[in-house]
Amino acid sequence: MAYFSLIVPVYNRPDEVNELLESLTYQRCKDFEVIIVEDGSQQPCEEVVQAYTDRLDIHYYNKPNSGPGQSRNYGAERAHGEYLIVLDSDCIIPEGYIDAVKAELASSPADAFGGPDRAHHSFTDMQKAINYAMTSFFTTGGIRGGKKKLDKFYPRSFNMGIRADVYKALGGFSRMRFGEDIDFSIRIFKGGYKCRLFPEAWVWHKRRTDLRKFFKQVHNSGIARINLYKKYPESLKLVHLLPAVFTIGVALLLLGTPFIPWLSLLLGLFILLIFVDSSLQNKSVKIGAISVIAAFVQLIGYGTGFLRAWWKRCVLGKDEFEAFKNSFYK
Repeated sequence: MAYFSLIVPVYNRPDEVNELLESLTYQRCKDFEVIIVEDGSQQPCEEVVQAYTDRLDIHYYNKPNSGPGQSRNYGAERAHGEYLIVLDSDCIIPEGYIDAVKAELASSPADAFGGPDRAHHSFTDMQKAINYAMTSFFTTGGIRGGKKKLDKFYPRSFNMGIRADVYKALGGFSRMRFGEDIDFSIRIFKGGYKCRLFPEAWVWHKRRTDLRKFFKQVHNSGIARINLYKKYPESLKLVHLLPAVFTIGVALLLLGTPFIPWLSLLLGLFILLIFVDSSLQNKSVKIGAISVIAAFVQLIGYGTGFLRAWWKRCVLGKDEFEAFKNSFYK
């Protein structure tokens, strides 16, 4: 029986699944099985999966569409590993990933864990810029994983591990269509389980491939944050408010508000900081410039989603809702 079960929900992404599975064939440690859960795709990846049956301990399941959280639960019910590792289909896994997870668990046991993400050299300039916007300390406060963080580490579903018995005790992922990974992480802590960041167990994560899809993703994340706040009021932190503050500040500038000229100076300094930091990190002035745009999309997308959900749920008292529901997970 494999020690790890890698669970991957898939929706219309056969090419990405091929890249993911190819990367898994190079793992130095082979003590894992792979469970692919096709979530009602119109472009199934079964043929892709079949091409790897001689190189990986792999299992393929096709089910009606229900979203990534419920698809992970479906895979977990069929897994045999002592630990479950949830990955997104748009990840590429470095050859030492399983080794890094095993080393961390050997050094200090954990009930749940997660790792950070990076941009692969093959990613487009846009993907690298979006990766910067989602991982930089200056845009997200480092809360998405890595060595810098303002709060205790909450694993994200693109790279999350948990003991199978703990997963079962918590009932798996909830039926939230967005923010379900943070909901799960909160329940891990509330259950009294030990959860840690494994900094060396990182993955290459493609994220969204253009700014329109990126905006939809982060806008939904802003909405999810308010939905999470309504379930767990203590989960809302100062860092979660900053994109909304940024969005309001940009709106005031665009409206030509005369009594806050210092906003222009602060915004200019922010643009310069993002440009220089990303250019140095990515060794590209072009990516630095795109990163400025991606950072604005990230902050304003999240901020508008947050404000929209706050108005609807906290002011008007409406029930939980979602944006872009029909195109979720595309």
